[in-house]
Amino acid sequence: MTSLFQILLLLIGVVRTVIIIHFIMSWLISFNVVNLRQPIVAQLWFGLQRLLEPIYGPIRRFVPNIGGMDLSPLVALLGVYAIEIIMRNNCGLFDACHLL
Repeated sequence: MTSLFQILLLLIGVVRTVIIIHFIMSWLISFNVVNLRQPIVAQLWFGLQRLLEPIYGPIRRFVPNIGGMDLSPLVALLGVYAIEIIMRNNCGLFDACHLL
């Protein structure tokens, strides 16, 4: 069960990192630091969009759009942190409390 706990924490870390990369990249595109005419940037951007849309889509239905600003990455990141906190607080179920 310890291995399962570690794998779940690893997946949470990967999701958190992908959301942060997507968030930073959106700001870089908005401020024209990078542009989507560069093939690598476009490929990375659209790949991240396709990867994260299943997470952002349901959140966008409940969180209102505030002046053109999308809050779904922030809500998703808070959700990922909340899941991690819940998992760490219930590590006894995985018999993995010695890892913390």
